[in-house]
Amino acid sequence: MTTDNKLGRRILMSALGVLVAGISVGMFKHAMLGVDPFQSLMSGLNAVFPISFGTLYVIANLVLLTFALTLDRHKIGLATLLNLFFFGYIAEFIQSCLQKLWPAPSLIGRFLLLLAAVVIMCFASAFYFTADLGVSTYDAVALIISEKWDRIPFKYLRIITDLICVVLGGSLCLIAGYTFGEVTGVIGIGTIITAFFMGPLIAFFREHASEPFLAK
Repeated sequence: MTTDNKLGRRILMSALGVLVAGISVGMFKHAMLGVDPFQSLMSGLNAVFPISFGTLYVIANLVLLTFALTLDRHKIGLATLLNLFFFGYIAEFIQSCLQKLWPAPSLIGRFLLLLAAVVIMCFASAFYFTADLGVSTYDAVALIISEKWDRIPFKYLRIITDLICVVLGGSLCLIAGYTFGEVTGVIGIGTIITAFFMGPLIAFFREHASEPFLAK
């Protein structure tokens, strides 16, 4: 594969990775069985600052962007910018579409939607990680720390950062006066699954899907 072709494939992997990851978050939110850890933090912030989710996502990620630029600018690239400016709005749009097309899914339907969202999120993340044209500002945190302090593998650092987001997100929801039912829509079985399995699943998809795809 020529250098130009490989760059084109990396750009495609980055763009599709961000797009598909945004779709998965819309699925998470519609399933109402708990969103992924970072989105639980975002939901907590959204409870305290009730503005458009897409706009809040941009603001929060600009803060994290400062951290990433300070420690490792190599992690900032096309995928970072796509994630920063489009991810939240994609998730918001997909959730709105699902609410219109499937307004009242059964518990089994919600659980299947959740499982699909987890797999899709990890698969998409693996692709834009491997493309190496930047990652989301949140993903950059664990990646940068794992490379700077290589005694702890990425998949374990991701679990730690995810758990921190879950605690902060739940606390903010409670502070904002959410009822128990509303909080469980933000933090639930989906949050637990992603907190403990996203790191290993992303590593699996990188090894068996995205890296072979790029090297093909």
